[in-house]
Amino acid sequence: MWRHIASNALTFLVVLVFLAGGVLLWAQEEYSSEGPLAQPICLQVARGSNMSRVSEDLAGQGAISSDVLFRLGADYEKKTGDLKAGSYLVPERASMSEILGIVTRGGASTCGTEVVYRIGVTAAEVQVRELDPATGRYAEVLEFDPGAGEAPAEYESFKTGLGTRFRVALAEGVTSWQVVQELGQIDVLEGEVAELPAEGALAPDSYEITPGDSRADLLVRMQEAQQAILTQAWENRAEGLPYETPQDALTMASIVEKETGGAEERPLVASVFVNRLERGMRLQTDPTVIYGITNGQGVLGRGIRQSELRAETPYNTYVIAGLPPTPIANPGRASIEAALNPAESEFIYFVAKTLDPADGHNFATNLDDHNSNVAAYRRLEAERAGQ
Repeated sequence: MWRHIASNALTFLVVLVFLAGGVLLWAQEEYSSEGPLAQPICLQVARGSNMSRVSEDLAGQGAISSDVLFRLGADYEKKTGDLKAGSYLVPERASMSEILGIVTRGGASTCGTEVVYRIGVTAAEVQVRELDPATGRYAEVLEFDPGAGEAPAEYESFKTGLGTRFRVALAEGVTSWQVVQELGQIDVLEGEVAELPAEGALAPDSYEITPGDSRADLLVRMQEAQQAILTQAWENRAEGLPYETPQDALTMASIVEKETGGAEERPLVASVFVNRLERGMRLQTDPTVIYGITNGQGVLGRGIRQSELRAETPYNTYVIAGLPPTPIANPGRASIEAALNPAESEFIYFVAKTLDPADGHNFATNLDDHNSNVAAYRRLEAERAGQ
């Protein structure tokens, strides 16, 4: 009898072991396999939250099949105490294991609110955007001019929201004075700028920032980025260019930047100025004259006067020979590369095709053709004036 009981107990124990093993295998498979989430979500992990609340939130949004299993997995991987506050994009069909990695890895938030401080050539603006997890695209929810008075009340709540990210976006062609002025308007940055960076030394780009960052440190980042771009472009430059130093090329790039916003036109515009330098012709470009008038401090806001075109200043390329003494703006990578690898052409003139700068320019190899192109442009101006 005892043998019978012992045999039954052993059988029962074996069955329990097999059942437990089966449950464990199922749990492992469920934990690591594709999840039930039909489309991405933005998961908010508040400061001071815990794995229990996060797992319940995930289950409530349909991202995981079991909040208990998610917590057990976190315990097993010894990550229960590694939860990081922030806003995290959870992709569709993400497994529990993948989601746990997202919320414990830390780093910058990957969804939610983004505040972008845009510094443009003619204006600056603050733009608040929200990421739509379903499309992966940002939708603008607020926009205002930082220099136009008090910021909208909603801005403060967006700015202090959980996981909000911040960026400074520098447009191509802004001047160093404009950059410093606008950085002073960004209220999440700190510190004073002791010295204006050299013109052309800042790389137009988008820079991730954190509240409390130093304005001076951000300018250093911009200068280091521009130096790296210029160094690489100089090393890969075409042969026989009329530049003695990388700074000469940077000055040329700034002129190209101010003359055209069309990426495909930059090498061609650069070729015109290179051809002029090689032939001993004056550059005769309006943007340099304007810089000599404004010193890069804002836009001119009017046409250039004849007296200004005749004045002998270091930046009046209608009067002086060669390049002006410094860049006239901060050029982007494309303009720097165009200045150092210009198109091969015989063009020495160009003028806008239409009154819309986006339409580009007409190029000419001789003065007669150029005068015809200019006459066509003047007719367009007259037609607009007569409307």
